[in-house]
Amino acid sequence: MKNHIDAERINSTLLRNIEKSLLSFFVKIIPLNIMPDHLTTIGLIGSVAIALGYYLCNYNINFLWLANAGFVINWFGDSLDGSLARYRKIERPLYGFFIDHNVDSISMLLIALGLGLSPYMRFDIALYTLTGYFMLSISTYINAYVRGIFRISFAKIGPTEVRTVAIIGNTVLFFLGKNLILNILSVKITYLDLLGVFTGTTFIAGFFIFYFKDLREIAKIDPVKQPSGKKDDKNL
Repeated sequence: MKNHIDAERINSTLLRNIEKSLLSFFVKIIPLNIMPDHLTTIGLIGSVAIALGYYLCNYNINFLWLANAGFVINWFGDSLDGSLARYRKIERPLYGFFIDHNVDSISMLLIALGLGLSPYMRFDIALYTLTGYFMLSISTYINAYVRGIFRISFAKIGPTEVRTVAIIGNTVLFFLGKNLILNILSVKITYLDLLGVFTGTTFIAGFFIFYFKDLREIAKIDPVKQPSGKKDDKNL
């Protein structure tokens, strides 16, 4: 069985072909002195830019463009670090797995905090969305370890599609922001609040769907064993 380092990557996203072409182009032109760790750092800088962009919208809506730029920078660094390592055949499977997914968690925390501190999403809804993301991520990591399967996409949606939707959403918000505030039972709700609730709920629903689906598969791989009647005091 494959382990979490050799796990089969499941990536059948809507934008996969376009993204693959872009990655193939960039890995060939990136200077040799730029290493995968540099790209990981660039991706993290993009996340900081996203968080700052959302927060600074408290003062000027034009900072939504900073958030949009951050999503592009984050995609560039986060998508290219592993691709560059594989292209140059300088993979560090253990280190790469460790650093990549820890940095992803930090990035998502920063983005959620930025959204929660922005004028466009309630803080509790931002944390709800983050909780759903972490639950689905935990499911993914467990499957990579137990079954050797690493899901990058869910229902043809992956990180690149999420970034694309965020950029489009920010652009719509910039031009139509004042018309995207709803009054529900005397409570002001933005469309990003509704999107956050929908996204968080989708993440959590996905966690439970895959939990029960994967549970059946793992039960087949590791079936119930009948006791032999022999005792093994060493394992007590």
